[in-house]
Amino acid sequence: MKKTMKKFELLFLLLIFAASSILSCSKEVDEDPLTTVETASTDTDDATISLEGDLQISDFIWQGLNYFYYWQERVPELADTKILDSRAYAQYINENADPEDFFYNLRHEEDRFSWIEDDYEVLENNLQGVFASNGLKFFLIRACEDCNEVVGVVKYILKNSDADGKNIKRGDIFYAVNSTTLTVNNYYELLYGDSMSYTLDFTTYQDNTFTPNGISVALTKEENFESDPIQIAKTLNIGGNPVGYLMYNQFLYAKGAALNAVFGDFKSQGVTDLILDLRYNGGGSVQNCIELASMITGQFNEEIFSQQVWNTKLNAYWQERDPERLTDYFTNELSEGNTPLNSLNLTRLYVITTSESASASELLINGLAPHIEVIQIGELTVGKNVGSITVYDYVDNLGTKNPDHKYAMQPITFKIANSEGFADYANGLTPNVELDESLRNLGTLGEITEPLLQATVNQITGTAKYVPKAVEMSHRELLIKDPEMLRGERMYIDTPFNLRDFMGNDN
Repeated sequence: MKKTMKKFELLFLLLIFAASSILSCSKEVDEDPLTTVETASTDTDDATISLEGDLQISDFIWQGLNYFYYWQERVPELADTKILDSRAYAQYINENADPEDFFYNLRHEEDRFSWIEDDYEVLENNLQGVFASNGLKFFLIRACEDCNEVVGVVKYILKNSDADGKNIKRGDIFYAVNSTTLTVNNYYELLYGDSMSYTLDFTTYQDNTFTPNGISVALTKEENFESDPIQIAKTLNIGGNPVGYLMYNQFLYAKGAALNAVFGDFKSQGVTDLILDLRYNGGGSVQNCIELASMITGQFNEEIFSQQVWNTKLNAYWQERDPERLTDYFTNELSEGNTPLNSLNLTRLYVITTSESASASELLINGLAPHIEVIQIGELTVGKNVGSITVYDYVDNLGTKNPDHKYAMQPITFKIANSEGFADYANGLTPNVELDESLRNLGTLGEITEPLLQATVNQITGTAKYVPKAVEMSHRELLIKDPEMLRGERMYIDTPFNLRDFMGNDN
């Protein structure tokens, strides 16, 4: 049996017995010794109480991080010994009743990526590319070095969204929302707040001056907008040769079939080279990344693509029960549906990256590097060489979520290396051809005249290195980190885990 299929079947069994991870402190299971603690009382020294209310959530957070968190051994407050004294542990949980403060205080100083949600449905939708959106993606930048005014520069527009087809395009600049000028103090509330509709007011930039141009565009967010990560897929004619161009903006497990169809088109057109545009791809599903890598190649079926390193207790768990679980292999079929992959058998890949390329995007580059030539064009990547799982508060081994709350965590649980064991790119992956994406000269995505794509085409044709002309408004140090982009920097395993299964096997 193929290693990939054996692995998938095992994970599927885990899914049946679990569904994503963790121990609960619900009243329904108050006989469970791990959900009941002894603590000192004003009436007696040996009173036994259950951690209830918000304390259930804090207990769930500690239990989950103690078992799954990658840096568990390096966070003193997550030491295994803390749970040994049940009365002291109960007191500790009582002193940390605010779930979100507790979670973030437990994060290791090197952890830039773990987060917690108070509604697991929001987290699940976000991981699957479903979220409230009007379809507008933009950069935020200070209007000048010594001021608080902020402007937005349109990055791209999601297909089939409210913004699609309106009087707005890549490179346009807006300075106000509902006639209120954007500043560093109000941009979050105006652009990312609860309001589902707003009007953007636009400006032009010339001679270092912003001038309102009288254009306004009304936009409305769709509550559960389902984004398509395949932003652009086309074949370019480069010197008489068909070259595939794919702009892929998120690794989604559910999009494997759609991605495979794109590669079927590339294959039928006989593409000789592939340009993979990951400039705005913050990552996503590890399995989808493996499938994409296998579509690009095809000649490495069942060879090692990547290797996972978990914390000590989970490394030991996997090594004892399922060593194959720590290794990801190239495949020749989709894990969902067993559909054969449309692989191109390429020996060279061109990848466009920016400072927004992270997680599974970096995994794809690093995982392919030992096998084929990967030529990276653009900017230094984020440097997210770690991944996560979704951790729920389960009350039993059957996947029943705690009915008393909807919190779930997305903590970092493993580091991931390529087949040669290389994983040390926390500072980012450096391009072969370094070129910043100029905010003033963005060009049209998918057109050969777009600066980063043109630079990549020049690498294919062997022409002189592309050097963009000097332009105004290219000071990237003035960029403001986009909250949506930060949340989008992820790499996760699709199959969920249940802490009760793990701890049950340890007893």
